[in-house]
Amino acid sequence: MSGDNSAAAGRNDPSLTTDELKNAYQEMVLIRRFEEKAGQLYGMGLIGGFCHLYIGQEAVVVGVQMALKEGDKIITSYRDHGQMLAAGMSARGVMAELTGRETGYSRGKGGSMHMFSREKNFYGGHGIVGAQVSIGTGLAFANKYRGSDEVSIAYFGEGASNQGQVYESFNLAALHKLPCIYVIENNRYGMGTSVERSSASRALWKNGEPWGIPGEQVDGMDVNAVNAAARKAVEWCRAGKGPYLLEMSTYRYRGHSMSDPAKYRSRDEVDEIRQHHDPIDHVRSELIAVGVDEAELKKIDEEVKKVVNDAAEFAKTSPEPDPAELYTDVLTEV
Repeated sequence: MSGDNSAAAGRNDPSLTTDELKNAYQEMVLIRRFEEKAGQLYGMGLIGGFCHLYIGQEAVVVGVQMALKEGDKIITSYRDHGQMLAAGMSARGVMAELTGRETGYSRGKGGSMHMFSREKNFYGGHGIVGAQVSIGTGLAFANKYRGSDEVSIAYFGEGASNQGQVYESFNLAALHKLPCIYVIENNRYGMGTSVERSSASRALWKNGEPWGIPGEQVDGMDVNAVNAAARKAVEWCRAGKGPYLLEMSTYRYRGHSMSDPAKYRSRDEVDEIRQHHDPIDHVRSELIAVGVDEAELKKIDEEVKKVVNDAAEFAKTSPEPDPAELYTDVLTEV
């Protein structure tokens, strides 16, 4: 942290330099504005099917992604747009897929929940609750089998944390010391059910203890805390010590999906998080505290807005898939 006056400004054991924090801010704002635009397009009928927004949880994926290197694998659930953007997938390609256009990452056939990019080592959003955890474990197995030090990140929610396949994955990963980091994004509600009503475990980060998997609970609204925990987990996995479990305490501002009015929680609860724990506001305050000019942050905001508007326009003007696409990417056995 040489040349960084963040400690003097009162930041608590910061894991990111000022430049890194500015980059995190830009990535988080991009995800926030992209998701807001996706919500608008959904309301206009330009996005069909399911659409699960990541608004409020931006610090989790950005903090984790900044701890990774080229070649590390990522897999997640259906709340996946944030992971795609953080992994470096283009806003144009993601938005085009959301709107079902042939220029999308799955050529308009996957929509919100089923995108993929081998180039960016993003192995998809998955619509089956918890299914990605087993696949993420398989990716970690492949890493070890090939003798690389690459790690696999498997994101899933607290609602999926009690799925049987999750515990089967824990057992396999611990048994073979697989380099897999399991990231539970605990946003308090599995669809409309609070975690207190659905899980006997109140400390999800301890769920790997029967298999000897170390874990910790992290403030998922603080990108510094997320990054510090992710770096620790990555170092553990790269050293060949086996899997690691991170429970990220976070919060989603919108409903479970665009069709969810979220009447199971009070407006006061949501406002409390927005006003006092917003991850983007937190980073913005830290940057101003270390002397970053507000004009510079405004410039970042304006650049992000241009990227998102460009992505929306690109999606709206891209052609729909040719009907022949129905017969591509289909596995046949002879």
